[in-house]
Amino acid sequence: MNGRRIRKVVVVGGGSAGWLAAAAIVKLLAGIVRVELVESDEIGIVGVGEATIPQIRTYNAALDLDEDEFIRATQATFKLGIEFQNWRRLGHAYFHTFGDNGVPIARTPFHHHWLRARKNPRFADLWAYSPNAQAALAGKFSRAPFEMGSRQVAIAYAFHFDAALYAKFLRAYAEPRGVVRTEGKIVAVHQNAETGFVESVQLESGARVEGDLFIDCSGFVGLLIEGALKTGYQDWRHWLPCDRAWAVPTYNARPARPYTQSIAHKSGWQWRIPLQHRTGNGHVFCSEHISEDEARAVLLDNLEGETLAEPRLIKFITGRRNKFWNKNVVALGLASGFLEPLESTSIHLIQSGVNRLLSLFPHTGIHQAEVDEYNRQCGLEFERIRDFIILHYHANERIDSPFWVRCREMSVPEELTRKLALFNANGVIYREQEDLFAEASWLQVMIGQGADPQGHHPMAEQLSEEQLTRFLDDVRTVIGNAVAAMPAHEAYIAQHCAAAKE
Repeated sequence: MNGRRIRKVVVVGGGSAGWLAAAAIVKLLAGIVRVELVESDEIGIVGVGEATIPQIRTYNAALDLDEDEFIRATQATFKLGIEFQNWRRLGHAYFHTFGDNGVPIARTPFHHHWLRARKNPRFADLWAYSPNAQAALAGKFSRAPFEMGSRQVAIAYAFHFDAALYAKFLRAYAEPRGVVRTEGKIVAVHQNAETGFVESVQLESGARVEGDLFIDCSGFVGLLIEGALKTGYQDWRHWLPCDRAWAVPTYNARPARPYTQSIAHKSGWQWRIPLQHRTGNGHVFCSEHISEDEARAVLLDNLEGETLAEPRLIKFITGRRNKFWNKNVVALGLASGFLEPLESTSIHLIQSGVNRLLSLFPHTGIHQAEVDEYNRQCGLEFERIRDFIILHYHANERIDSPFWVRCREMSVPEELTRKLALFNANGVIYREQEDLFAEASWLQVMIGQGADPQGHHPMAEQLSEEQLTRFLDDVRTVIGNAVAAMPAHEAYIAQHCAAAKE
C-alpha cells in the first residue's frame, strides 16, 4: 500500500482516451481531485474514425452530454450493427446487430423457438426477427419506441463518429470544468527510488508535472506503463494474426448506411464507416500472408468514393499488458493493449477502464486489493472480447486462401471451444462474467459463421405448430410495420442532428 492520498491525477496523452478519462474524472470527482492532462500537438493520434457500441450512450449520459449536440460536433451517424461480408464464405453476408432477435415467451429465449422452426424456409432467416437488421437493410432509423407484444421496444443504437472531433468535443467539455491542459513533449519519467511509483513527468521545456495517480494514454508506446514500469505484454497473434492496417478517408459516394461494414478479403478484412462528412475505410491484414503494397492495393480497389488523403499504415500487436494498473499508473486505450476494431470495442474499453477506476478509486492511497481487482476485471473483459473476435476468424468455411484455412485449423482458447460445443448441441448460450457481448450477439455471429445446433430447448415444444407459426409471423409483421414507419437514416439526421456544412 502507498498511503499517500490521491489529490492530483495526471493524464499523459490526449486523443479520445486521454480526454475520455479527463472528462469523466473531472465530472464525477469534482472538488475531490485535480486533473492535469499533458499532450503535445506534435504527436499525432491513431484515430481514424470510430465505430462504437451502445455503451457509449451510458458514458455520454453520465457526463450529461446532449446527444444531438454530440452528433453534430463529431459529424456522427447512427449505427445499428455490423454487416459481415465474405466471412463465412465468399458471397455470404450476415448482420451482427444491437438489440434482441424477436421476443422471449415466458422463460424460453426466442432463438429456441426459431431453432425449432428454421428448417421451414419461411422461417429460415434469423434476421427477419431483428428490428435493427430490418431497419439497416431498409436504410431507416428512429429513436421512437414501438410496441412488440406487450413490451415497448426501441431500436438499440450506437454511433459512427470522427475520433479527432470527439476528442476536441470532450476537451471543450473538460477544460471549463477544471481540467488543466499542458502542452509539451515528455522527455523523462521520474520515479520514487524506493517504491518505483511515478512522481512526475518532465517536459522538453524542463518543466515537471507532478501527480499522485497517472493515467497512461500515450498510445502503443506505453510511455509510463511500459517505458518506465516495464510491465510486459501478452502477444495474442497466434490467435489473431493480423498485425497491420491501412487506413484512408473517402468522400461519401452514397447516402450513409446506418451500420458498419466488415468485408473479408483473402488475408484480412476491410472496414467501411460512414460519417456525415466522409467515410472511414481501412484494411486490416496479416503481413505473413500479404505484403503491405498488396494490402494497400486491395483497399484502394475496394473503395466507394475518391480518397481524401494518402493511405496511412498502422502496425500493431494484438494483445494486452500484463497489468493494466501497475503501482500508481493506470493504462487506457492503446497503452493498455490492442484488439483489432472488428467489433468496435476500442472506445468501450477506454470507458470501461475509466468506470472501473472510478468505482475502485484509491482515495486514501493505493491499496493492492483495489489494484488486483481492477486488473482481474480488465483482464477478463479483454479475454472475453478476444474470444468473440476469434470466433469470426475460426468458424469459417473459406478454402480460397491459406490465411482462412490457417484460422479455421488453429487451436482456440478453451472457453471459446466450450461455448461453441454447448451451442452446437442444443443452442445453449450463456453469458460469462465480464463478457461484454450478450447472448444475442453470440447467437448472431455463431449462426452467421455457420454454427448448426442439433436441437433446441424442450420448453420450445410447449407451443403447437400452429401457435409457433402464428407467433413467428406476428413478430415479423410487427417489425415490418415499425420499420416501414421509420424515416430514412439521412432524413432523420437532417431533421434532428445534422452538422453544419463547412
